[in-house]
Amino acid sequence: MSGNMPPLPLEDQLCYAIYSAGMAIQRTYKPLLDRLGLTYPQYLVLNVLWERDGQTVGALADRLALESSTLTPLLKRLEAGGLVSRTRNPDNERQVIVALTPQGRALQDQAGCLAEALIAASGDAPEQLGALNAQVKALRDALYAPPA
Repeated sequence: MSGNMPPLPLEDQLCYAIYSAGMAIQRTYKPLLDRLGLTYPQYLVLNVLWERDGQTVGALADRLALESSTLTPLLKRLEAGGLVSRTRNPDNERQVIVALTPQGRALQDQAGCLAEALIAASGDAPEQLGALNAQVKALRDALYAPPA
């Protein structure tokens, strides 16, 4: 590959298309998240806990591709809002276990409207969005995979 090739215009770069689509999705979700009293990163944390409750801070950070130091203030705000509890693991005092409260579990039903809002705003069929999601996840996984 030649070092003399000029960069593509921003609009033609896949990284920008994915980034700007992510921002557009967050804007679509924002009014709904505001009604739930959540930020988008808090919503992501709750999603991980709705899938599997009672995880360590480290496991949550790994799943969300975040540093524990970035995640901790987020978890403190969720705890202050009564949505999660944080307790030391009795088997390993260095680990903090994050678990949903009944209030945090109850938000799961209310958050279902986000997918509906995305489908409505995009005008795409659920199957089309599902196929796009599979392609983007495959790209992400390929980029995260260790070099062969």
